[in-house]
Amino acid sequence: MTSAAERLRVDRLIDEACIAAGSDDFGEEDGWRDCLGRVVDSMIHEAQLSPLGVEFGASELVLAMRNRLYVSLWRADHPEVAEEKVEQPIFIVGQPRTGTTILYDMLAQDPQLRSPLTWEVDNPYPAPIVATYRSDPRIQQIQSQYDMVETMMPGFQKIHPMGALLGQECVRIWSGQFRSMVFSSSYRIPSYYRWLLYEPDYAPAYRYHRRYLQHLQSGVPGRWLLKSPAHIWSLDALFGEYPDAFVVQTHRDPLKVLASVTATIHHLRKIGSDESTLAAVAEQWHEEIGIGLTREMHFRDAGVVPIDRIFDVRFADFIADPFTVVGEIYDRLDLDLRPEVETRMREFLRANPKENAGAWYSWHDTGLDFDAVRREVSEYQERYDVPSEPLR
Repeated sequence: MTSAAERLRVDRLIDEACIAAGSDDFGEEDGWRDCLGRVVDSMIHEAQLSPLGVEFGASELVLAMRNRLYVSLWRADHPEVAEEKVEQPIFIVGQPRTGTTILYDMLAQDPQLRSPLTWEVDNPYPAPIVATYRSDPRIQQIQSQYDMVETMMPGFQKIHPMGALLGQECVRIWSGQFRSMVFSSSYRIPSYYRWLLYEPDYAPAYRYHRRYLQHLQSGVPGRWLLKSPAHIWSLDALFGEYPDAFVVQTHRDPLKVLASVTATIHHLRKIGSDESTLAAVAEQWHEEIGIGLTREMHFRDAGVVPIDRIFDVRFADFIADPFTVVGEIYDRLDLDLRPEVETRMREFLRANPKENAGAWYSWHDTGLDFDAVRREVSEYQERYDVPSEPLR
């Protein structure tokens, strides 16, 4: 049996990606190789991967590099892509499990907005085109992969919907720059997640993000609607790359978030490791959420985030009356919420009901001190008037 150290050897993974893409031009030398090395080192020495987990990890790393090569290959053959303008993108950000996904999917029903769909993010070569945007053969190929994930983790789709024709998150795009919580979510890699949380310059990740968007919109244009909880860690870099961006930040009781995300990530990690524990997941996300909330408040206070370019949404308000919240967002964006678009949104909500009130997770499972964590997040809750929620 091949060891993790051998299967995840960096030069071997790079060679596999180059063969898969038919190219060795990775584009801008923006530090991605060093970041890749950090991911791989943590996966080998810390992730306690099962044999299946080693193969999943290798495949994920090769795919990220292959797609980076694909974007560079297309750009070399179509230099005009570099002139594509990414103007006034809309970013939905916030802690995980705060309604970012359902809000994102609702707004994506509007043809005025352009979301990066999973199939085109996961296989971007050749660049998508309008004529086959909903019929490209890659759609079925990608969908079959997500169907396989549901077979391996029954019920995960109800926790976190995934599909070829659903909008994809920015962290999936960032995976080709290897500054992405995609890896630290899927695997227990504490050295990498702490480096990612405290040390990196996120500017290269956002430059790469723009290149990816330019690539995708070269064939299917539109105003970008984007989403990832990870942006709250790097709002300074976001506005550094996209000064005309508009941010919608969702807010929810962080303790409810911690309980939910702990169960979700633990469920995900069990694919690749027999050693995942709820306590280890909770320890990581306690740190990540705490730093994220503190940092985003600091960015606002320091004037890094333009106050007129951000709109706050309380989860409780959105759940109680989603269309009032959506209407307020449209007013801030100076967009017209047309009746046929609202109908599409309502149909999407009916077809995708919200989770069952947290019945599948519990605060007790985190092993964290309730009173201590509640004190830690009190400043955040007071600032945004975020109500505490009942916990099991």
